[in-house]
Amino acid sequence: MHTSLAQPHTLTAIESAPGLTKPAFRDAMARLGAAVNIITTDGPAGRAGFTASAVCSVTDEPPSLLVCLNRAASVYATFKGNGVLCVNVLGAGHQGISNLFGGKTPMAERFAAASWSPGASGSPILEEASVSFDCRLRQSTEVGTHDVLICEVVAIKASERAHGLIYFNRAYHELSAAQ
Repeated sequence: MHTSLAQPHTLTAIESAPGLTKPAFRDAMARLGAAVNIITTDGPAGRAGFTASAVCSVTDEPPSLLVCLNRAASVYATFKGNGVLCVNVLGAGHQGISNLFGGKTPMAERFAAASWSPGASGSPILEEASVSFDCRLRQSTEVGTHDVLICEVVAIKASERAHGLIYFNRAYHELSAAQ
């Protein structure tokens, strides 16, 4: 059976597989390894940041990526109000800052824990990030509890050292480039 992508279809609870529960879905997603990122913004709505693994590339023309943001998050209005953000990809040794930005720590304390510089968009770029994608928000789509933010990349800053931090099976794992 062929389903056209041009015709959006929304799944209802009735169409979900029997036994598919929120805990079962979360357990399955724990096995989907993902890069750990700190998403930052700064502008008229204020300065904010959070830890996210729900980030992925969309297209290279124009260069863009997506970030998923919970509408109930305390930083939601700040990100939407500024319309800019930076995806700071974390590397080996960044577990502490990931936990800091993923918790309830006051925003000033989060940013005081590392060195930052303003990107082209004004969003904070983590000096020690593996790579940072400075972006302008182009589109937002509501899906369940989250907004999927489509972000056009306006600048990239890459570290000389290739290293990564992924989250898999509810634990951090460090990656380094092959020598």
